[in-house]
Amino acid sequence: MKTRKSFTIDEITALKPNEKIALVATINDEGLPHVTLLTSLLALDDTHMALGEFSKGVSKEYIKKNKEIGFCILTMNMDMWRGKARYTHSATEGPEYEMFNEFPMFRYNTYFGINTVHFFDLAQVNEKEKLPLGAIAKASIATLLAKWKAKQQKAEKPLGVLGFELFNRLDALKFAAWIDSDGFPKIVPVLQAKASDAGTIVFSPLAYSDELLQLKQGTPVAIYALTVKMENILTRGIFNGYKRYAGIKLGLCDVNWVYNSMPPVHGQIYPQVPLKPVKEF
Repeated sequence: MKTRKSFTIDEITALKPNEKIALVATINDEGLPHVTLLTSLLALDDTHMALGEFSKGVSKEYIKKNKEIGFCILTMNMDMWRGKARYTHSATEGPEYEMFNEFPMFRYNTYFGINTVHFFDLAQVNEKEKLPLGAIAKASIATLLAKWKAKQQKAEKPLGVLGFELFNRLDALKFAAWIDSDGFPKIVPVLQAKASDAGTIVFSPLAYSDELLQLKQGTPVAIYALTVKMENILTRGIFNGYKRYAGIKLGLCDVNWVYNSMPPVHGQIYPQVPLKPVKEF
């Protein structure tokens, strides 16, 4: 995959609308990958990017502490750009702040406007991609045929019923993220990924094989699932290598952490966080 260090004028225009899927991979305080849907991400010019913050979440804190991010942007006409960038600063006023708040999604929103703009220097961007639908179809069929053989009997069920069903829905898009060798998070589509049980996510490497086969056993991996209705869930676990089931090669991720990134209440689902009494109002 060819990479560049700048956007073209046409790409800047294509990435501007909010009506797109824009995922940002960050690094949390433990040095692990985290993925968030941030549709406001766009290219300001050929070497700079920005995103508008309209709700508080842990991803913005991670961005400020560990400045390297990975991104994946999929437009309405299914053009995709993936790349890496580095956080530089934030602002609560200025021309970019005004620009974000003039977008229809925020201009006519009584309750939520953009309160902060975060700025990035582009590190690299891939050439425009199209989803390889043929390869994804083959990988999805292979995963479906073999995933039942990969089912494990586990006492803990991190995904629960809803997470298990979401990962196995036909309309769910899935994306994997891990920390690349250069220290930046990297996002790779894994639309073929399925849950073989409530604690294991499996996928065939027949799609995006060049990148997925670089994954080494023991690597922490985040896998984000998103439906067309914007239902989503973020999981994280340890990549357990590639194994053959019914003669089909599958990658396995043992899930050990699950996060709800849907508003109005973002938060960790698994391991369960103990409830604390409210003492101050």
